[in-house]
Amino acid sequence: MTEKLSLLEQEGEIAADYLEALLDIADFDGDIDMDVENDRATVSIVGADLNQLVGEKGAVLEALQELTRLAVTRETGERSRLMLDISGYRAEVKTKLIEVAKTAAATALESGEEVELKPMNAFERKVVHDAVAEAGAKSISKGEDPKRRIVVLPA
Repeated sequence: MTEKLSLLEQEGEIAADYLEALLDIADFDGDIDMDVENDRATVSIVGADLNQLVGEKGAVLEALQELTRLAVTRETGERSRLMLDISGYRAEVKTKLIEVAKTAAATALESGEEVELKPMNAFERKVVHDAVAEAGAKSISKGEDPKRRIVVLPA
């Protein structure tokens, strides 16, 4: 096992401990799964009725991810890029975004014109950039958060 993989697994364990304590305090039932994907630790909480931990448009999930990253950073002394998912919310969003990206790429390639998408957070933009590139088009980010958006360009 490489040193980097070992460090990412350690991040996942620290995050899992932090989130487990948080679930206990909030009196939520959930199981925690850890993995390493794309050079980042990923932690998923699955269980019944965790929608309150996702919040509207994932707002609570984003906040919990930032708190968890801070807890990991405090322990390791290194900035964490940990990804948190709750009840498959991010996985579902990712699937939808890939479809949006493929459609936008096809439109840009067929029409020869740029396609501007709605504002997205960093996670969403990364998913779309990757999917657009895979579809054979190019994309750029434009604007400032929270209104930063992707423009899909014809190849």
